[in-house]
Amino acid sequence: MTLSRDDILEVVRERPDHYDRKRLAKRLGIKGDDRRTLRGLLRDLVDDGALVYTPEKTYRIADALPGVMVVHVTEVDDDGDLWATPERKDGDAVGPRILIHDKSKPGSADGALGIGHRALVRIKTRSDGTATGHVLKRLGKGASSYLGVLHEQEKGWRIQPVSKKARHDYGLDRAPNDAKDGDLVMFRSTRRNRGQLRLAEVLDTIGSIHDERAASIISLHENEIPLGFPDAAIEQAKRATMPKVGQMGHEDLTHLPLLTIDPVDAKDFDDAILATPDENPKNPGGWVVWVGIADVSAFVTPGSALDKAAWEKGNSVYLPDRVEPMLPHELSSDLCSLRPDEDRASMLVRMTFDSSGHKTGHKFHRGIIRSRARLTYRQAQDAFEGQNGPESQYVLPELSNLYSCYKALRKARAMREPLEIDLPERRVRVDETGKVVEISVRDRFDAHKLVEEFMVQANVAAAEALSNKGVRSIMRFHDVPERQRLSDLSDFLPALNLKFSVGERITPKRFNALLRQAEQKDLSETVGMAVLRTQAQAIYSAEKMGHFGLNLTHYGHFTSPIRRYADLVVHRALIKAFKLGDGGTTKEEESRLTETAEHISVTERRAMVAERDANDRYIAAYLEDRVGATFKARINGVTKFGLFVTLAETGADGLIPVRSLGREYFALDEATKRLVGVDSGSTYRFGREVEVKLIEATPVTGGLIFEMVSKGEPGKPPKHSHQRGNRSGAKGGRGAKHRRKRK
Repeated sequence: MTLSRDDILEVVRERPDHYDRKRLAKRLGIKGDDRRTLRGLLRDLVDDGALVYTPEKTYRIADALPGVMVVHVTEVDDDGDLWATPERKDGDAVGPRILIHDKSKPGSADGALGIGHRALVRIKTRSDGTATGHVLKRLGKGASSYLGVLHEQEKGWRIQPVSKKARHDYGLDRAPNDAKDGDLVMFRSTRRNRGQLRLAEVLDTIGSIHDERAASIISLHENEIPLGFPDAAIEQAKRATMPKVGQMGHEDLTHLPLLTIDPVDAKDFDDAILATPDENPKNPGGWVVWVGIADVSAFVTPGSALDKAAWEKGNSVYLPDRVEPMLPHELSSDLCSLRPDEDRASMLVRMTFDSSGHKTGHKFHRGIIRSRARLTYRQAQDAFEGQNGPESQYVLPELSNLYSCYKALRKARAMREPLEIDLPERRVRVDETGKVVEISVRDRFDAHKLVEEFMVQANVAAAEALSNKGVRSIMRFHDVPERQRLSDLSDFLPALNLKFSVGERITPKRFNALLRQAEQKDLSETVGMAVLRTQAQAIYSAEKMGHFGLNLTHYGHFTSPIRRYADLVVHRALIKAFKLGDGGTTKEEESRLTETAEHISVTERRAMVAERDANDRYIAAYLEDRVGATFKARINGVTKFGLFVTLAETGADGLIPVRSLGREYFALDEATKRLVGVDSGSTYRFGREVEVKLIEATPVTGGLIFEMVSKGEPGKPPKHSHQRGNRSGAKGGRGAKHRRKRK
């Protein structure tokens, strides 16, 4: 059949947020190869702004309201009715008005909604066309201010929002008396216009875009990361004291020669490890492993001010120049940091492994421990390789046992065969002023892998222990890849002379076999990126269990309660389940497990975005002085509006607009991820190494624009060129605003 854009729009208009790709294909009667045409048209409609692709993987008309959404209450009319607008991040309050139906009354437990509040609502439309929002959940006060950069222009002052989602600048009726070009300001929309220009007012000046540390400030504010702590939480942290043996159920375990191994720049040490040969004659060649984790539950009790602040943050956020911690430094860097030669409260798991590295048992303890040494990964690795420094000299027996035990665990890991995607991880290092001094690839030693494997085993033990007790808690869930993403991978690989059958059972082992084939063809990074994009987003869940990537049926987070709220929840569950003293899970906490899992899944994603955005902005500032320089790069994304590339030197990501590729039209071959010149057949394909020139670096957004230097590979012009991109060399501004979507 001949499928048109209008056919798709007409069906989606029937039931917004109902149709995913599969339902659309069924509703439109699409089968076989026509599914590829449908996918292409859907991508075009989303790129053009005609359709919105929702987080639930459904579609709706761009101007239509979704079935469920977050709104911001903006007014109360003369009849006392509440009206709201869809929540936006760029300060723009213009949008469809929604009449709010809220069943709660003033004085109720949650409180009634008022101006400035946010709510999750279900949208319905009355016969007169009025959109109504029925409140599902009150979300508290919404953001009333936004972050932007002041610019002085001939016609007056403008504010450029730092959000990548902002669609326009704002004008000012009046700038602050001491305003300077480049000031970083908090502002709010006045909901007034001057002609087509929206107007705003400045609330506060918080710095300058020219400050080296502006990248972190922007990223934290843009992603609405809570900064600092309420006074009550700080006071509670300051009053905290170390529990004594027996005080909260802690046993004396200071005799265990545990040690910590962390990055050289680590500010807190939340895990300590120990391995000794198992003396049980029934387990020849076996090992006893202890993993001790900071006992945050001894200081952060359910429902306390500290607990509420930690829940709100969900996790710590790590940026190149700072950490926004989940807990105040009195805990995160002191009482909950397992510093050497100091007594510390700890949650521990004692695990036994056979000679092949398979776990045969585990038991949880709560105790007071005393770490023997604090080593960096480099120091531990040197000791493993026989280069003993002064720091490791007096713990050589412990290090020797750790490494021997790790070699046994490595055998079991190889048999389990988790997903092994080995892509370079880059680190942005800044000096005390916030200036980038180095961008380097992080080292990957056996010392890193040893600690990671011990932590994985401890996390597995926690999940198994709670499951065996029938205790519901928060688990780490990683689903199998979606079939559509697998189909996209399968369609793409033949262009690299590789195959991956979607019909067979999908396992990490099959992906690893593909990655090994790619390595033999010098395509490790290209195929690694493609496989990574097939993977589902790992989440926290109180209902589901299993981790596809690690190839594990039971997996929770137990090892980092200083920086992840999920781990604190698991600790409390273990304390209650195994009667390990005070501070276990409360009934109220149990009733909120699903809400907590959803909440911390969101806070984790926003932290990841903030960390990525800060890196992008720092790298853009680092490269700003190198505009005009050429770089080695790899094509990591192919779209109709251009190519996304990753620089080999810094790992920076940027866009090559299609207009810079030449004077002809380029068509997108979606299946093989290529742009092909419709006249010459000149081709640019996913994964190719190329040379590019930096044209533009914008630190305020982290955007990088490049120009292609390498010529296209020879190829045949496409037979059908109906999926044309912009004419290369012609005007095309959309590309500069697009960023590669990271999975």
